[in-house]
Amino acid sequence: MNLDDLVSYTDQLLDITSFSDYCPNGLQVAGRPEVRHIVSGVTASEALLRAAVSRQADMVLVHHGYFWKGEDPRVVGMKRKRLGLLLANDINLVAYHLPLDAHPELGNNAQLARRLGLQTHGTFGNDGPRDIGQYGTLSEPLAGDKFARRLTAVLGREPLYVPGNKRLVKRVAWCTGGAQSYIEAAARLGVDAYITGEISEHTVHVARELELNFYSAGHHATERYGVQALGDYLAQQFGLRHEFVDIDNPA
Repeated sequence: MNLDDLVSYTDQLLDITSFSDYCPNGLQVAGRPEVRHIVSGVTASEALLRAAVSRQADMVLVHHGYFWKGEDPRVVGMKRKRLGLLLANDINLVAYHLPLDAHPELGNNAQLARRLGLQTHGTFGNDGPRDIGQYGTLSEPLAGDKFARRLTAVLGREPLYVPGNKRLVKRVAWCTGGAQSYIEAAARLGVDAYITGEISEHTVHVARELELNFYSAGHHATERYGVQALGDYLAQQFGLRHEFVDIDNPA
């Protein structure tokens, strides 16, 4: 598959121009012009790049790529090593951040909902012109602690659970990754619980005072599924080989 055609197709699929993001979406580092084998992962860490090299991948597809707003622009230290691995092995790096969170079928939030048995009713929590989070209902209402156990079973990671009410969890809002700042927007939806990846000190007080069950389920753990779904979809569409490599991350 021609690289430019593959990236152009994926850019349009994820509608990247409708997002105001903190990093460039799409092709970030150019390698060989033909793609037959994709290795995907959550973050373009050195460990993931070395896994891609060992598997002789043509392209690395990630959610967390490079060139974030406000970062040191110099190609030194860790950045030099990472870019050196890509360039020396002629591997393309393609990254999709907010567009991958928000996609209604392949996105991190949609994929998390599918695994947890959540039916999506709408979106909320915009980061620019587009909403990122989702809200909906749980197929079978659960007590707050039992819902925490479901998260543990699905994600393989015990969430930090902050009880905010004694109601059964039925109405839920969620936004993967570092979206704890959306907690008040979630509460305004009238939901029983809010799920995200991270937690801040003040989030505990907000959850208690707004009587909202809060689940910090892990940034990495909640964002493993979108890039897998996207990689599988592209592989099926264009007859490519795709491997997801999960580099363990407890955060």
